Amino acid sequence: MGKRVLLLFISEHSGHHCASRAIEKALHDLEPAIETFNINSFNYTNPILERVINRAYMSVVKRTPEVWDYLYDNPKVLKQTQALRAMIHKFNKDKMKTLFEEFRPDAVVCTQAFPCGMVADHKKTFGLDLPIFGVLTDYAPHSYWIYNNVDQYIVPSKETGDKLIADGIEPAKIKDYGIPIDPKFRDTSDRAALREKLGLDKNKPCVLLMGGTQGLGPIKDMVRLLDRSCLDIQLIIACGTNKKLYKWLKPRRYQKKTMVLAYAGNIDELMRVSDIILTKPGGITTAEALAEGLPMLIVNPLPGQESMNTKFLLKEGVAVKAELPEDVTVLLKELLDNRNKLKLMSDKARSLSRPDSSVRIAESVLEAMAAK
Repeated sequence: MGKRVLLLFISEHSGHHCASRAIEKALHDLEPAIETFNINSFNYTNPILERVINRAYMSVVKRTPEVWDYLYDNPKVLKQTQALRAMIHKFNKDKMKTLFEEFRPDAVVCTQAFPCGMVADHKKTFGLDLPIFGVLTDYAPHSYWIYNNVDQYIVPSKETGDKLIADGIEPAKIKDYGIPIDPKFRDTSDRAALREKLGLDKNKPCVLLMGGTQGLGPIKDMVRLLDRSCLDIQLIIACGTNKKLYKWLKPRRYQKKTMVLAYAGNIDELMRVSDIILTKPGGITTAEALAEGLPMLIVNPLPGQESMNTKFLLKEGVAVKAELPEDVTVLLKELLDNRNKLKLMSDKARSLSRPDSSVRIAESVLEAMAAK
């Protein structure tokens, strides 16, 4: 009988989901006979509560981001919510037991802290002997990841691992493999041929605008400013799952050559043909851009994890940050006028990238199962 791997994330169309899919794909590439079950754990255990929490989160980060900044990795909040988290885990115990009895996994991979905590508690309660992998998708780890029964933590960088060690995790449990992205980001297709395939000008600078999977951020404002600017550029706008944004942008007439896309399955190609990306720095977007050697112009990062990602990217010299949408045109002109700087940023991005991250994680999971 083949081995089984349970992959757990939260929120459809999220970075956590992209990461779990990338690992799942790598597992099947390495071991075609393996059986995987990749589920939205929060929806599985608490479908109504999931919708409530997702709406509340989006409302907070859009209207009062300073509240989320206060809540994110705050030791006081961590302590105050300990009893609540224990109650939720207890409430979910029967559903988790059913899931484990029916699927009988040989290993569990969690790309978000909430399911990681549930599985760690489940493992302890029932005395299970199976490896649990906690896969972090942001450069700043928060304390909700800390559990004794997690066997390996996959981290984006050495600094991330050092923070976990400072919080009490054994160094031997930490693997610095990077944020898992689809193996297709290792492709090196010819850029000129790709531009021709997508109907883009081969010689004109191309700017990619994204707001993560959900198309968040001041994209409308940036499009207006860039389209009216004197910059000789072409634009690709990836709206993700934001249908309102797509409906607003698609029918408009533009002065510059502009491609407006809904949810795009070829982000790797869009990044490969672009000279720079304007985006908020979610963990997956960041890892994909690094793999493609794509300099980043960061706009409106969310508080908490994205602010921490921004600090990392600015420190490493692979990104610049616009404080306001109005600053984008000026910063973009400076970068496009300074091709040497742009190339240095691109080279540094590639040096930081881990395009084989999902493959290395999959190998680690397979090795752990083989050792049992």
